[in-house]
Amino acid sequence: IKAPAPDWFHWAVGQPGQSARVTVDGCSIHYLLWQAEEGVRDPGGLLFVHGGGAHAHWWSHIAPFFRAGFRVAAIDLSGMGDSGERPKDAYNATLRAEEIRAVIDDAGLGPNTFLVGHSFGGLMSMRFASIYGENLGGLVIADSPVYPPGQVDRRRRASPMGSIRLYPNFEEAVARFRLRPRQPCDNHFIVEYIARHSLKAVAGGWTWKFDANAMAGRRFAEPFGEHLAAANCRCALFYAADSALVKADMARYMNGLMGAK
Repeated sequence: IKAPAPDWFHWAVGQPGQSARVTVDGCSIHYLLWQAEEGVRDPGGLLFVHGGGAHAHWWSHIAPFFRAGFRVAAIDLSGMGDSGERPKDAYNATLRAEEIRAVIDDAGLGPNTFLVGHSFGGLMSMRFASIYGENLGGLVIADSPVYPPGQVDRRRRASPMGSIRLYPNFEEAVARFRLRPRQPCDNHFIVEYIARHSLKAVAGGWTWKFDANAMAGRRFAEPFGEHLAAANCRCALFYAADSALVKADMARYMNGLMGAK
C-alpha cells in the first residue's frame, strides 16, 4: 500500500490467511484461514463474517491477532469477494447460513466455534445461530441493524446495492473506493488495503468484487430480530459510532468467553 501505516498493521497483513474453497449448493465459497500459533494447545475456532458488499480481507489486519488462542477463518459470502455468484433470486439468509456452516466444517474450526459478524454479516450470523446455535461457543454481532420480533426495516428493505461501475485501470479504481455509508476514517492505510483487495479484472477494465444482486431487495425483509431471539448460544451485540471501540470491546468480550470455557 502507498499510505503510511504503523508496524502492527504491516505485521498483521504480512501473515496472509491460507486461501481455500468449499462448494455450497453449487456455488464456490471462498475463505481465508489462519492457523493457531505454534504451541497453542486445543485452540478454539473463530469465524469472521464481513458486511454487505465486502469480503474476507476486511479482517486481514484483525484476524492474526486472535491466533494466540484460535484457529481463525474469514468467509466470502456468496456474490461477494472471491466467492461465486448465485442466480438473482437465490440469495437468502438461510442459504448463507449453510455457507457459514460449510466453512466452519471445511476449515476444521471444530465444535463451539465463535462467530463474529459485522453489519450485514451479523444478520447472516443471526440466521446461522437460530439454526445451529447449539454448535457455537458464542455469537458476536457488531453494528447490525436489529429490530424487535415482528418488525423489519421497511425503510431500507427495497434499497438496492447500486450499479457496479467499470474503471479503466486498477489505480483509478482504488482511488474511487469509498466506505458505505460514507464516513470519515483516519486510518487511510486500512481503507487503501481493503480497496486493493476489492477489485477484479474484467473485459474493459476493473470493477468491484460483488454481485449487485447479492444484496438487492429482500436483504432487510427477513425477521432477523426473531432469528437473534431464537439463537441457542451466548450472544453479544455491539453498536457504536466509533468502529475502533467496537473492535476493542469485541476483543475483550472474546477473551472473556475464552476464560469462561
